[in-house]
Amino acid sequence: MTRVAAVVEQCWHAVPGGTAISTNAQLAAVLALDDAPDLVGVAARHRHPPPSDLVPPVPVRHAPLPRRALYAGWLWARRPSVESITGPVDVVHATSAAVPPTAAPLVVTVHDLAFLHFPDHASRNGQRFFERSWQITKREADLVLCPSRATADDCISHGLSADRARVVPWGVQPVEPSTEQIAALRRRHGLGDEFVLFVGTVEPRKNLRRLVGALQRLGPTAPLLVVAGPAGWDDDITAITAPLGERVRTIGYVPAADLPALHAAATVFAWPSLLEGFGLPVLDAMAQGVPVVTSAGTATEEVVGAGGVCVDPRSVEAIADAIGDLIASPQLRGHLGAAGRARAAGYTWQRTAELTAAAYRELAE
Repeated sequence: MTRVAAVVEQCWHAVPGGTAISTNAQLAAVLALDDAPDLVGVAARHRHPPPSDLVPPVPVRHAPLPRRALYAGWLWARRPSVESITGPVDVVHATSAAVPPTAAPLVVTVHDLAFLHFPDHASRNGQRFFERSWQITKREADLVLCPSRATADDCISHGLSADRARVVPWGVQPVEPSTEQIAALRRRHGLGDEFVLFVGTVEPRKNLRRLVGALQRLGPTAPLLVVAGPAGWDDDITAITAPLGERVRTIGYVPAADLPALHAAATVFAWPSLLEGFGLPVLDAMAQGVPVVTSAGTATEEVVGAGGVCVDPRSVEAIADAIGDLIASPQLRGHLGAAGRARAAGYTWQRTAELTAAAYRELAE
């Protein structure tokens, strides 16, 4: 049996984001395969477990170093090796930008190259971290897994040899919330019958400022904007949403178990991010039959296909017009919701697992 070590340290990050969620779902799906490899997680030293909904689905071996020291050692000194933490392995999977040294074949997941397109959207240390990670990935990775064709093409255009790129899209696990669950969620957060939903970490790249501007443009009859997700960095959510006054509700982090009901309750899901490697929240909304407004020219356009409305994310007017058209037309919402649900059905975690396991086998053989 192939033994694979996968980095799961992002599950302990203060803002784990989609990287931790997608990695856990990917690894759990790989474990469910009939010919599953022997998976072991790799993480830094921690006093406490991660949040209950982010516990890795694999046994975890911990390095003797805390995260900051471990990441610095991995990226700059190129030690300690994975094998010194896990023992012998056949393949190592760096599931995020923290790429460890190893003597085994190396798989790296590149979620996106946003740091190259928006260097001002990261701190100085964060930018150095991502740049160094990308240098190591291009030099040492045997295979690079990308969640979308757009991300794979971006990697190739920035120096990765095409023969090492593999497109491994994320999936969605369909969950049909009951009417009681949806009603309970509405009561819990004080939500009415009609609202526009945004789900994600609040940071500049997510473009929440323009979404707020779009709701302003729609005037006093615009529906409530609900912002769900943790605070990220360099964006003051209170200041950003202040122009909407009482027409905005920030509800913070929402547990994964509550997300299907939240999506299903929404009238429109709006996600005008400036750049995404995939856009898992968009897929989650589509799976609930919610019409989506998202960005043209990035991976979310690839995900939604004909199941959503894609607009220029830099145009407040275009975002407003798309949301306004959907709010005004139940028929259009129903058409796009059905199209989105049908398209989402093609994105399964089993397919993600099969492609991931194929990459492991390719290197282990």
